[in-house]
Amino acid sequence: MARERIFQKNRHPMQTFSLGIQHVLAMYAGAVIVPLIVGGALGLSQEQLTYLIAIDLLACGVASLLQVWGNKYFGIGLPVMLGCAFQSISPMIAIGTEKGMGVSAIYGAILASGLFVFLFAGVFSKLIRFFPPVVTGSVVTIIGVTLIPTALGDLGGGNPGKNPDFGSPLNLALGFGVLLLVILLNRFAKGFVRSISVLLGLIIGTVVAALVGKVDFTPVLKASWFHAVQPLYFGVPTFHVSAILTMILVAIVSVAESTGVFLALGKIVDKEVTSKDLAKGYRAEGLAIMLGGLFNSFPYTTYSQNVGLVQMSRVKTRDVIVVAGSLLVLIGFVPKIAALTQIIPTSVLGGAMVSLFGLVLSSGIRMLGDQVNLNRYENLLIIACSVGMGLGVTTVPTLFDQLPSWLRILVDNGIVAGSVTAIIMNLLFNGMRGASNASSPASPGEPSGAESQESSIA
Repeated sequence: MARERIFQKNRHPMQTFSLGIQHVLAMYAGAVIVPLIVGGALGLSQEQLTYLIAIDLLACGVASLLQVWGNKYFGIGLPVMLGCAFQSISPMIAIGTEKGMGVSAIYGAILASGLFVFLFAGVFSKLIRFFPPVVTGSVVTIIGVTLIPTALGDLGGGNPGKNPDFGSPLNLALGFGVLLLVILLNRFAKGFVRSISVLLGLIIGTVVAALVGKVDFTPVLKASWFHAVQPLYFGVPTFHVSAILTMILVAIVSVAESTGVFLALGKIVDKEVTSKDLAKGYRAEGLAIMLGGLFNSFPYTTYSQNVGLVQMSRVKTRDVIVVAGSLLVLIGFVPKIAALTQIIPTSVLGGAMVSLFGLVLSSGIRMLGDQVNLNRYENLLIIACSVGMGLGVTTVPTLFDQLPSWLRILVDNGIVAGSVTAIIMNLLFNGMRGASNASSPASPGEPSGAESQESSIA
């Protein structure tokens, strides 16, 4: 541990730069898929779609920098990356295609929802009492469980059921080859090479894919070198009550998901996350959402995949996220750079994601084993039902299709459905004393994890 911390403090600038690139690549696919889906559904032109992708990446970078800043008023101060909130896709498409609303109503609703999160951040932060170890561990486990199907879908080539090439021997060879390379680097490599195992896996996997004709360089050739930022690109926002209420629901769901990510990262970097920290994190997220409305991009939330990367790389300092956020801002101004990351084949990216998402899952299991009394049947039932609900909603996405659209926003997301289940069941079995009832007390004279390890946040 001491050698690891010394290594982090004495990194060469190029090493920090490489670690930042690794974080960008880990979240890039999720960041660009949202503008592609929404832009396509709204019938945007190629020029408008290009702007949407570029401004989205720039806003992701600014949002991440706001969150990692960690000043007196906003920013969680943890190594988190922010990206587009996936749960906002369907509501935005519904608002944008609704007669009498359109694209301007989307951004009016995003601005209003961001202001709502910013103003009520203090209220949301009080909810930490509902996250004792049995709930926190379950939520982190749920995050990992619900992300793994996405990673396996990408490993097979993406779009299972629609892509005729899905699961082809070549896709499987590339995906599992990258996963095997990441595993071997973590087993036999040391120091910096081990820290960038995912980045090396993506680079080598892409090179191999290019040799067998699986890389398309067209996006790089067609992309321009510079892209100007234009606030209110799609016009002046308009405000409709129904659209605003819908996006506020989406924002509340994002806050619930971010809470789990914040608490998980706090455990990984050995930092106790207080209600004050959560409030600052929520305020930064509210600012990021308003930023999305102003620059006509999207609502933003913390990305779970980067949690796994922090654990795998064992680099827990904020300077790496500052580099990653700055790179995203740069990419937003230079579409040619953004296009370079688009050439990574889906199967290659999926192979790397399996290991990252699996690490998030293992973090949750470790939290449950270390901090929760698993001899109590009630705790086992809480874990079983919440994880089961999260996995079930993820694997059976049509389960709630018959419910009203406003209610589906709350239950269609496996992470949120499982988290709410864990919170409600903990209150039912443990009440407000859940933290003390559910935890495994330390042995007499044994220091807690927070006391025995110094924080590695720099």
